[in-house]
Amino acid sequence: MLKNYFKIAIAVLRRRKFFTFISLFGISFTLTILLVLTAFIDKVVGDNYPDKKRDRSLYVSRISMIGKGYTSSGPPSFYFLTHYAGTLKTPVKIAISSGFNETNTYVNNKKIVVNYKYTNAEYWDILEYDFLEGKAFNKQQVDNAEKVAVISKDMKNEYFGDVSSVIGQYIEADNVKYRVIGVVENVPITSYMTYSDIYLPYTVAKDGGYKTNKSYQGGYFGILLANSKDDIDKMHNEYDEMVKRLPITDKNYDHIYSHADPYVTSYVDSGDENHSGTFIAVTAISIFVFILMILPTLNLVNINITRIMERSSEIGVRKAFGASSHTLVYQFIVENIILTLLGGVIGVILSVIALQVINSANLIANLELTINFTVLFIGLLVCLVFGLLSGVYPAWRMSKLNVVTALKAQ
Repeated sequence: MLKNYFKIAIAVLRRRKFFTFISLFGISFTLTILLVLTAFIDKVVGDNYPDKKRDRSLYVSRISMIGKGYTSSGPPSFYFLTHYAGTLKTPVKIAISSGFNETNTYVNNKKIVVNYKYTNAEYWDILEYDFLEGKAFNKQQVDNAEKVAVISKDMKNEYFGDVSSVIGQYIEADNVKYRVIGVVENVPITSYMTYSDIYLPYTVAKDGGYKTNKSYQGGYFGILLANSKDDIDKMHNEYDEMVKRLPITDKNYDHIYSHADPYVTSYVDSGDENHSGTFIAVTAISIFVFILMILPTLNLVNINITRIMERSSEIGVRKAFGASSHTLVYQFIVENIILTLLGGVIGVILSVIALQVINSANLIANLELTINFTVLFIGLLVCLVFGLLSGVYPAWRMSKLNVVTALKAQ
């Protein structure tokens, strides 16, 4: 029976080519946007390079100070992470790194934009970068404020060109020369806590903010590593208790908010204790997807109703010969799902092309979007939902057609 439905569906699609084109275009275009969005979210959330220990890590990305008429929210300071978060008993280590800063350097009169960040030695113990050459700087080098650097693969190629090794050579950033001791695989800029072109010991920072800034807010991020994932809740609670005991030294504020959260929660942290960043992100994405799907769905419903009116005589004949409303509804829904699946195939092809264009244009630094099984599964699910949403109402309208009225239309 499904085979017959498939043949009928193809015949109907070929009958009115313009309507078929409009339907397939709406489905495939919508699915292309959704697949590209899904591939982006999957890459941002699912890609665990270089923080492969997420199952036993908590991230500190923001601290907020609230008062009557005053609000201040931003990344924590180096002082806060060492003197407060660093004293917690549950974490076995804490990785500290600054946000990345941009500077310009010149090689053979060519300007190169360089992003650099500062880290402590434990940063390289917690995060598992893929080293293509050399190794990370150690605690002794950090304590001695040695001008050493770990650079990304792209920075190596852009600054030094096509050479086999750059270990021991010097690279300039912010008018200071650093000796390269390691080269790591690129990190996408969307992983803002771990992305950089050049990684430097925090002790070589020019502004010396790690020494002078005694406030709670600064420009650093922290990653707390537990001994095992069973200690995550304990570490989270210990951090919250520590924050509650923080002395408030500024009379403009009366509350301090900060949490050590899992990666995704920390990534979308809004800094507002009353409005979850995760909730805001999920709501925004849901509204976008709803708007994106509702318009082509309504369009497809209208087209399907037009198709039904054109097939009223066929429906009347089938009802006259005993076809039940249930059978007709089932047939039309199957036909519509076949249509959406065809549009889905086109959408997947267009998505692959779109992702290749986005990747080749390097619109987002080091971000390589791909379609994997997760993305394809979501695409298939969207097609089925699309087919059902746009097919149920027209199918119901079709089942209610009066036999006599339908036959008169013949």
